[in-house]
Amino acid sequence: MKQVIDSFTHIFTGKYYIEGLGFWRNNMNFEGKVYRPWTEANSVLIQVTLGCSINTCTFCNMFSDKRFQVRDIEEVFRDIEQTRLAYPYVPSIFLIDGNVLAARTDYLLKVLEKVKTTFPECQKISLYGGLNDVRRKSVSELKELKSAGMDMIYSGLESGDGVVLERIQKHMTPKQALEGMALIKDAGIETLLSFIFGLGGRERSTEHIVNTTNLLNQMQPEQIAPMALAVQPGTVMEQEVARGEFILPTEMQILTEEKYLLENLKFDTFYWGDHGNNVVSQRGLLPQFQQQFLDRVNLKIQSNPLAEDKVIQTFAW
Repeated sequence: MKQVIDSFTHIFTGKYYIEGLGFWRNNMNFEGKVYRPWTEANSVLIQVTLGCSINTCTFCNMFSDKRFQVRDIEEVFRDIEQTRLAYPYVPSIFLIDGNVLAARTDYLLKVLEKVKTTFPECQKISLYGGLNDVRRKSVSELKELKSAGMDMIYSGLESGDGVVLERIQKHMTPKQALEGMALIKDAGIETLLSFIFGLGGRERSTEHIVNTTNLLNQMQPEQIAPMALAVQPGTVMEQEVARGEFILPTEMQILTEEKYLLENLKFDTFYWGDHGNNVVSQRGLLPQFQQQFLDRVNLKIQSNPLAEDKVIQTFAW
């Protein structure tokens, strides 16, 4: 089966091509723009919530077209059944939109049960979930969700620096992020944390990467996904850049941040450093490939003398 992706932005159209039958199905009831991590390119998408429960981050406009709400469970069930008709074999499913974990636990348990019974061959169910949404659930609730089939949580850390988190209106502190991660660890759920090189701007690059690295060493997620900042059209950050309130970092600062990260990470994890806007694209296990990745970054620094003055390029997702 082929998922139709509009561009590398990970927007999913909700169409399915049935190989061997030669026709398109449009039975899925996706509402608005739909996103998934690039690491879930081969997963089937089920829309459980609409939008993002935070939706204030200055760098993001992914869900500006809709207000957050939990979808009617019967509609979700119908989508699951329609997906079964479209896909004879589904090894992994990703639940969308943003912050699916904001939904009530009893609701999520029903969704997971429906997914597992409809797709008995499915080996992995993942979703987006904010660390503050995790904090609103007990360890016993998280363990229930784990037992019901919730295998992995994708969460946006963005930064480990409290000043940066406040500036981007994340409505989360480093302490809260650490508390959320501790609950996930206690429940035995695998986690991928994403964060953004350059999010501190030119002024706060050092504090951003030092504090992010320190926090990651405490949290020790099983997977991490660093990506370079790309200012999106229509965001608050774009306005801040235009007014001179946010000074974009240089390409050298982005490279220096990744260099510091790779020099100082001290736990086993999988490194998804191959997002489309990263200066150096690389992925693999740490610490096995840590020195190799660091060597690549250092080579890029040495072979790119203009990076010191070159402002990072930004583009729409």
